[in-house]
Amino acid sequence: MQLTLDQATGLCRMAALGAGANDEAARSLTASIIAAEAEGLSTVGLSHFIDYLEALEAGRIDGNADPVITRPALAVYLSDARGGLAHTGFDRTIDDLVKAAKLFGVAIFSQKNAYTCGALGYFTGRLAERGLVSFAATNGPAVLAGSGSVKPVYCTNPMSFASPAADGPPLVIDQSSSATAFVNIRKAAEDGKKIPEGWALDASGNPTTDPAAAMKGAMLAFGGQRGANIALMVEVLAAGISGANWSLDAPWFTGGEDSPGTGLFVLAIEPKLLDPEFEQRMKGQLDRLRRRYGVHIPGRSRAEATEKAKARGITVSKAVVQRISEFAERYSA
Repeated sequence: MQLTLDQATGLCRMAALGAGANDEAARSLTASIIAAEAEGLSTVGLSHFIDYLEALEAGRIDGNADPVITRPALAVYLSDARGGLAHTGFDRTIDDLVKAAKLFGVAIFSQKNAYTCGALGYFTGRLAERGLVSFAATNGPAVLAGSGSVKPVYCTNPMSFASPAADGPPLVIDQSSSATAFVNIRKAAEDGKKIPEGWALDASGNPTTDPAAAMKGAMLAFGGQRGANIALMVEVLAAGISGANWSLDAPWFTGGEDSPGTGLFVLAIEPKLLDPEFEQRMKGQLDRLRRRYGVHIPGRSRAEATEKAKARGITVSKAVVQRISEFAERYSA
């Protein structure tokens, strides 16, 4: 089905309200989902939105949670999501976070007790659009084997880095510590397709190309031990510093009534305090890498996809629209 971004936004907002979210949470979640879908990130777009709706319905997300934001230091913001969305606390804080980073050079947003946050580049990209260099890390329920382990001890533990560049879209890197994202394995299982070797282990710790067996076993880190070490670093930043659940202690995000209680870490940096010409230098370097050396610049294709989506709308499977509409009809009723 073809939907304009306005149509998709209206549908998702009504569905979130129908699932039990208040207006603030519905708008905050919808904005992130539509941004992901418009950028071409369908696995964390409208199809993933159904996970949020079902979590709201089951109580894994408290749709009326009122995040508590404290400021333990002038450039540090600590959010307790209180079982709600990861997005709401950040949305409440982003203006102050930007002001603090521009004043002090750096600022930190740290959050605990939230549902999983979806596309992590959504957080860093917004800061880059406001002139800041940023890094983010988040965790979730354990699905990834650690170094020397065949059992899951970490989530896919994604990280994202974003930087502004003059006269163009920001650089946005968003990748997991695992060889692939969990949603890709789940989609392969739904489609009845095999996964590449090196992505996962089965429940007995043996390599597997069966996505169903992988979902009962453990995912593998990219780059072996090095990737697993990065997953551990992300775990410390996202869960250790914030007081969130370690991945081993986080309830599963698609079952039960308990929030996974995950963490989010965001570091914002004002580069112009160090180099007033930073954005121009960044533009020159990215252009040189792309044009002379053929380097793929993350974030560029997302920006282009968003512009196309604004003009032409998005194509979504009928089944996904139908499922979202079921929740929207509850609000209408």
